[in-house]
Amino acid sequence: MKKFISMILLIAAAISASAQESQLWLTNIEEAKTLAKEQAKPILMSFAGSDWCRPCIMLTKEVFEDEKFKVYAEENLVLLLLDFPRLKKNKLSDEQTEHNEKLAAKYNTTGEFPLVVLINSDGEAIAKTGYQKGGADNFIQYLESVF
Repeated sequence: MKKFISMILLIAAAISASAQESQLWLTNIEEAKTLAKEQAKPILMSFAGSDWCRPCIMLTKEVFEDEKFKVYAEENLVLLLLDFPRLKKNKLSDEQTEHNEKLAAKYNTTGEFPLVVLINSDGEAIAKTGYQKGGADNFIQYLESVF
């Protein structure tokens, strides 16, 4: 019985951690703008090719998955992921694809991947960057230099 309860608690903790992780990144610009206005924070938009773009994958692993960045983002940013996967198994809904493409037409006209665009809650661009070496510390330092 103790093993069963322990296993249930472990599964619940894993589900909770997974839910918290997914809540960190939004996928809808209107939700991001609303939250940004409520919290008086800029929006960090990440244009990524999660299953084909090596620098995108490196940016995610070296920066976005780092605990320092997660803490910084929670306090200072609203995060918006705009993914453009190529593999059929990772295909987004038609609605999400259209949403991401509209934002790319406005903010990523040159088709750069990865591209990180910092905007205010009104949608005005503050800064743009791509993958930078140096991990979360360097990326946070960059963000602090632009806003």
